[in-house]
Amino acid sequence: MLALREYLQSYHSYPGIKIIEWKKREGMVDVPARDLPEILTYCLDMRPRPIWLTHVVNDERQLGNGFCVYLVLHFPGKDFSLTLVAKGIKDKFPTLSLIFPALNWSEREAQDLFGLQAVGHPDPRPLVLHPGWSQDFHPLCKDYKAGQDRKAFKRQPLVFPEMHGDGIFQVSVGPIHAGIIEPGHFRFYAIGEPVLHLEAQLFYTHKGVEKLLEGKSIEEGLQIIERLCGVCTVSHSLAYCEAVEKLASVEVPRQVLLWRTILAELERVYNHVGDIGNMCAGVGFALGNANGAQGKEKLQRLNSDYFGHRFLRGMVVPGGLKSIPGAKDRKDLLNRLLVLSDDFEDWIPLLQEHDGFRQRAVTAGILKTDVALDMGVTGPAARASGLANDWRELHAYLLYAELNVKSIVRQDGDAWSRLMVRVKETRESFRFLNTLLREAMQGPELDDEKLTALAGKKIRLLTPAWGCVESPKGTEVIWLMLDDEGKIYRCRIRSASYANWPAVPLTMPGNIVPDFPLINKSFELCYSCCDR
Repeated sequence: MLALREYLQSYHSYPGIKIIEWKKREGMVDVPARDLPEILTYCLDMRPRPIWLTHVVNDERQLGNGFCVYLVLHFPGKDFSLTLVAKGIKDKFPTLSLIFPALNWSEREAQDLFGLQAVGHPDPRPLVLHPGWSQDFHPLCKDYKAGQDRKAFKRQPLVFPEMHGDGIFQVSVGPIHAGIIEPGHFRFYAIGEPVLHLEAQLFYTHKGVEKLLEGKSIEEGLQIIERLCGVCTVSHSLAYCEAVEKLASVEVPRQVLLWRTILAELERVYNHVGDIGNMCAGVGFALGNANGAQGKEKLQRLNSDYFGHRFLRGMVVPGGLKSIPGAKDRKDLLNRLLVLSDDFEDWIPLLQEHDGFRQRAVTAGILKTDVALDMGVTGPAARASGLANDWRELHAYLLYAELNVKSIVRQDGDAWSRLMVRVKETRESFRFLNTLLREAMQGPELDDEKLTALAGKKIRLLTPAWGCVESPKGTEVIWLMLDDEGKIYRCRIRSASYANWPAVPLTMPGNIVPDFPLINKSFELCYSCCDR
């Protein structure tokens, strides 16, 4: 990354640029807000192209920094991550979404929750705050008090683009659905069944989690973070704990890394099996749906039997783990997983060889590679579109370097490709679990006191850190800053679903309305951790 560092140090518009930190794997650089577009353009021209991890707006007026923007990029091939920091923002900043469309939502969210203006933004409509809130309601500002302006909301109709022409009509779906999914509104513009355009409106259940986290202790924050959603409990917890451990300069013991890797793969495998079944439900393939649901249920019961919770909640703590199974349980756990792996192999050919299912899934909902790049898509959706961006391979955290993880990539970008990526990743996860549990069976018994390494450590305050984990949906990033009392000053949650949702409508034009359930389920995104 020498060329990047030299560019930043010699940047003509701002000779006083400040490199705050530049380690082997991470750097942080202060830049003026006005120069962010040009610097980001330079970074995006590098090959391989950097991956967007998170974009954070922070109210640091109390610290004398005004509003601040933090943009975290990861450079594949170099295993280097760079945080660009723009401080001293008063009421506006130049939009970056014209250069990098992946930041569209994040900048709109900053306008809603902080009252800042993203100058030149191509779609400045409210995102998180649906129409009806007062113009001065910006709840993530530090001077906002909980409950303030709550009565000021007066419901107004949502604003959607207009489309006119002979034979064009609209199909509105949601926000209340026939199934048990959370609320989301999808508005199709179609001529007959073929879709011309799709608008997705989410954030019906925005919970204000990032505001709720302010002032909480590290332990209280973890309890909230791991409840963001059920399906990525371990991933959210791991990302949060990684950020805390960076601030505390903690080196986690190998035995803890081993069991954290096991937990992460258990979460991946039950999600992938369930998601494969859900795709079958999207086309009315009842047998495939039943097999997926049954496999997921057995895996979640296994989680409950050996770890005390179907969603593996409460296992990961800052610096370590709450507990690990004993020697007998480790052997039983492995044996049950081997049976479930065989069961998976028994029913997967039903999908692969089913002509009706293939005819619905092949070429449905194509996400092109360049679009996936521009939109910052992550996880199986990105890998199905030709992008090898599995964080387990790129960054090799936990014990993934020893497992020699390789991104499973397909090129077609359709619903069938997203299915097959999950099938192959499920097989890999079962194989990884076999390897990891066999090592764990030979490992030592550890007292609970030895499972955590955070006690007594000095934690850096008023300094940001972030953690990143490859969840079943894609990369989950949690950015954290503690105040001068060790309480949470700002916690930004960028879930994989938040990164991927804007790409879903782009895959619908040219498809028919009845294929939306299949295409949507092929992404299998979460509402809860997106709305947060």
